[in-house]
Amino acid sequence: MNEAAKTKLSKFWREWMRPLLVILIITSSFRSAIADWNDVPTGSMKPTIMEGDRIFVNKVAYDLKIPFTTAKIAQWDNPKRGEVVVLFSPFDGKRLVKRVVGIPGDTIQLDNNRLYVNGQLVDYKPLDREIVAEIPVEERGFFHFSTEDLTGRKHPVMTTPGRPSLKSFEQIRVPERHYFLMGDNRDNSFDSRHFGTVERSRIVGRAVGVVASLNPDRHFLPRWHRFFTKLP
Repeated sequence: MNEAAKTKLSKFWREWMRPLLVILIITSSFRSAIADWNDVPTGSMKPTIMEGDRIFVNKVAYDLKIPFTTAKIAQWDNPKRGEVVVLFSPFDGKRLVKRVVGIPGDTIQLDNNRLYVNGQLVDYKPLDREIVAEIPVEERGFFHFSTEDLTGRKHPVMTTPGRPSLKSFEQIRVPERHYFLMGDNRDNSFDSRHFGTVERSRIVGRAVGVVASLNPDRHFLPRWHRFFTKLP
């Protein structure tokens, strides 16, 4: 390689590649440890989160980790009952979005899709029609909708009476440093009913809102009304 070529290559590295590499490292580190987004391809959290939603994940809601690892630098909080969290599945390691229904020490029971926490039936009320309207008209007749109140944290849930699923289980106690997680779409969610309680270390952060939403059933047209909305 002649001197001119070496000079040109060196200039390309200094002026283009090195700054780009620094930007990529900073951006990746930020997404790994501070904040990220998560695209939702399934309906396990409907009607709270719809297929095509992109949700914002606060990764410092509970602790601070070394980028690209699960090693903690500091911890200041833990997931609370009713919060929506992002986790790595203990079944296959995939990233999932679920709701915390049981925290360490809780007893959890499900009786025909009615949730009991520490022996008390969770309060259920009719669901706001605006939320039900997220579900296509032709599909609504298959579901039952309600508002579930987990110790003051109200959120929508829906069930599918005609769909075979695990609608009941006997009372279980959530172990220390573990959480019981379920999807809001109760009869179409792979969650702690199937893979058991989830270790604290597997929880990535708290899902706080929808930043963007594209409707896969309408040629991925934007659902503008869902942009920058807070998750219940």
